[in-house]
Amino acid sequence: MGDKPPAAFRTHDLSKVYATGETEVHALRGVNLEIHDSEMIVLLGPSGSGKSTLLNILGGLDQPSSGQVFFHGQELTAFDDKALTHFRRENVGFIFQFYNLIPSLTARENVALVTEIADDPMSAEEALDLVSMGDRLDHFPAQLSGGQQQRVAVARAVAKRPGVLLCDEPTGALDSSTGVEVLEALERVNKELGTTTIIITHNAGIADMSDRVISLADGQISHIETHKTRRPARELSW
Repeated sequence: MGDKPPAAFRTHDLSKVYATGETEVHALRGVNLEIHDSEMIVLLGPSGSGKSTLLNILGGLDQPSSGQVFFHGQELTAFDDKALTHFRRENVGFIFQFYNLIPSLTARENVALVTEIADDPMSAEEALDLVSMGDRLDHFPAQLSGGQQQRVAVARAVAKRPGVLLCDEPTGALDSSTGVEVLEALERVNKELGTTTIIITHNAGIADMSDRVISLADGQISHIETHKTRRPARELSW
């Protein structure tokens, strides 16, 4: 692979403990990790393994109990709320299992909500073209399938040109063929825009499209697998 690209994220001894009543839940236990610019990463593991906690901390939605997170050399864990909000707005696109589109707005209008607050956005039309939804600009969410709605959500996340795309079970509510269409959209964003892309799944079938698979168990990294070549999303099934 030659020289590695620079680290987008680096974590040092990252831990997260949730207190529920008198019970402590250790969601992360001393995670050390580097994720490089433009990498496609799959975080794999069962429910409760720490995947979403790790993603939320990387995205500035949550703070660790201890340890550090660096983004391009800046320590996110030292940021106050205002600085974290700015970090999220400038650098991170989020995609969740449920699409969270506004029902009364068309696909174009849902994406345009983001472009209005970004510094250097692509147009809503350009973002929807990127995810093969350019022919559905004026459709409302109720007129779209689940997979189409999720692709609109991908377009909304990438329209502000974030350096990082964080996806929490983006195909969790979809069947295999529809899910592959969403993964193809993520693959295209990663390749064409160079967006560092992290996908959470418990579905091992998705792992082959990544540069690296990081497996978590009980809040710790249990295994990292590197792929010399990535399998095209259209060849995946589960």
